[in-house]
Amino acid sequence: MPKPLHPFFVALGGALLMAALFTDYMYSSNSLMQWANFSVWLITGGLVMALIATISLVTDFALGRAGPIRWLDFGLIAAAAFLSLVNVFVHTRDAWTSVVPTGITLSTIVTILLLVAGLRGWCVTAVKTAGRGESA
Repeated sequence: MPKPLHPFFVALGGALLMAALFTDYMYSSNSLMQWANFSVWLITGGLVMALIATISLVTDFALGRAGPIRWLDFGLIAAAAFLSLVNVFVHTRDAWTSVVPTGITLSTIVTILLLVAGLRGWCVTAVKTAGRGESA
């Protein structure tokens, strides 16, 4: 049974979104605007990966590689994606208010959600196992 594709893209996007917490922290500690720019780029890249992960999830379902949705994992990742979408808009503000306090708070919440999702395997579906008469 082929493995689903979506966990790879979820993990890649999650890594980008979690890295934004570091760049937000760096901006809050030294006020160099380039750190805030890095945050926007990382969050945008993470959201693009979330879109690719969604397309991969639909493909996994269409090709029969995905089992039923695990709603806790789906909810964690969906909440992180939604908060990241809000966060990218927060980061479009001018200077200090683009990160402190709202941007760094959202990045922290997203990082916590994604760390939990990562510990659970980055997969939003149950693993499909081979049925009777099929080899694993």
